[in-house]
Amino acid sequence: MFKKFQLLIQKYPFLRFLSNKYYLILVIFIIWMLFLDNYSYLEHRLLNKQIDELEDNKAYYQSEIGKDSIKIQHLKNDNMVEKYAREKYYMKKDSEDIYIVEFEEEKEKDSILEAKNKNK
Repeated sequence: MFKKFQLLIQKYPFLRFLSNKYYLILVIFIIWMLFLDNYSYLEHRLLNKQIDELEDNKAYYQSEIGKDSIKIQHLKNDNMVEKYAREKYYMKKDSEDIYIVEFEEEKEKDSILEAKNKNK
């Protein structure tokens, strides 16, 4: 086995540093730490990607919380509550009539969205 290694070193002189046991152990250690260990470089890359995704989600949800808190502040006003109820839930006073006008373009968009939601 040792003779084969020496022949290999003679054939490829750039591998001469592997004949030193300290360099050999260092190379094995580096390979172990980069690829085989539980805390390897590849594992750290995967975890860093997950951290980035979670930070993006955090930023998104914080912006949504900001938007919702603004809506809550608006809904503390009685006039805004009435406006919201009229627009969202089509509520009316007893003496009023409500006419809902739907455009064909909106119907097509709604039917496309419903078809996509059924496929999921």
